[in-house]
Amino acid sequence: MSGPPPTKKLRFDSAPEVKYNKIFINNEWCDAVSGATFPTVNPATGEKITDVAEGDKADVEKAVAAAEQAFKLGSVWRTMDASDRGRLLYKLSDLIERDREYLARLETLDNGKPYSVAYSADLDLTIKCYRYFAGWADKIHGKTIPVDGSFMTFTRHEPMGVVGQIIPWNFPLLMQAWKLGPALCAGNTIVMKPAEQTPLTALHVAALIAEAGFPPGVVNIIPGYGPTAGAAIASHPKVRKIAFTGSTEVGHLIMQAAGASNLKNVTLELGGKSPNIILEDADLDLAIETSHMALFFNQGPQVDQEQMDKIMDLIESGKKEGATLACGGERIGDKGYFVEPTVFTEVKDDMRIAQEEIFGPVMQIMKFKTVEEVIERANNTKYGLAASVFTRDLEKAMMVSQGIQAGIIWVNCYNNFSVQSPFGGFKESGSGRELGEYGLQQYSEVKAITIKLPQKNS
Repeated sequence: MSGPPPTKKLRFDSAPEVKYNKIFINNEWCDAVSGATFPTVNPATGEKITDVAEGDKADVEKAVAAAEQAFKLGSVWRTMDASDRGRLLYKLSDLIERDREYLARLETLDNGKPYSVAYSADLDLTIKCYRYFAGWADKIHGKTIPVDGSFMTFTRHEPMGVVGQIIPWNFPLLMQAWKLGPALCAGNTIVMKPAEQTPLTALHVAALIAEAGFPPGVVNIIPGYGPTAGAAIASHPKVRKIAFTGSTEVGHLIMQAAGASNLKNVTLELGGKSPNIILEDADLDLAIETSHMALFFNQGPQVDQEQMDKIMDLIESGKKEGATLACGGERIGDKGYFVEPTVFTEVKDDMRIAQEEIFGPVMQIMKFKTVEEVIERANNTKYGLAASVFTRDLEKAMMVSQGIQAGIIWVNCYNNFSVQSPFGGFKESGSGRELGEYGLQQYSEVKAITIKLPQKNS
């Protein structure tokens, strides 16, 4: 997950200027209809960065209307050559690369992750994602089908229309790219809500979208809260698809709103409780180092007080339920939202820390005796996002990979993300896939067209 070496040492020397803090509709900046704003906070200090326009249902209505207009038959966007859509995505990726240092600093300010990670990992993968889907734009095609009789039947892959997208706070820039890249590649128009904790980089990318030359209304960004702006997107009858990354609890609400409104297509990437299985023949040095990175990567300060309190509550539950606290378990300092790297041993399967997603720097170590046992226990949660296995035995690696109910299995590695490979979960970890050709397929409708021929000649 590393990018090209920077030209100078990666240091967060000073907070960047915040250039955009309003709502982005029709390639223009506007205040919320209500006039309301909300603060975004630096998680490393707990101090306010700036106030951001707080979109709600009224602003979503404006954004959907703009997206509908941009998607109309005969519009600039609908009639644009697919290769030109690809060129716009390439241009956007070039602009993000131009602003790479600024965006990494802004991500660090708003999200709290280390600047070196934002610059080398997040920005590298973000740029690659847009370029990957840019290359796909003129390669989406249907098939001819040999039907019976004097007919010609073929399929078209058509954009769905107005797509709603809601992204999380853990990888704001990257999750925006995972959503925008395939949706724009396929020709859709978009109403997106960034996480209320981390709206700033999404808004800067909105400015780059306009600079790249995307027509007005193709992408609209509405900062705001989930119960207002997010709910309005999920339940809007003119939104044909909703893509959401976040908690399983909110995923249930999204699915219910989609069904109750207009049966919109849904892609959900939700919570996980990802087992990291180390077999007795594993390379222990590799397994230990990789396990450490698997859990503690991207764990700077927690994003806000609410998230830190949730983690501390689960740590306390681990202590009360009898797990052994090997290290950590406390808050660090009195400014910002830092939690010590925490390790529990002697963890039982029915403990909260073994069943609930913690989404924080808390490792649970559990023992097992057989491969069959560990597969059964690993599957004994409602989640199925990712898993890994460390072993030198290919047969055992395949046995575990085939037995675990999860959308992503890593063997002798972890967190190896490639834009070419699909990502998504089983069970209550989500539905549908993101990235790769599988992710692109989530943003198209397949239409079958049959033409009556005078006679069948071949």
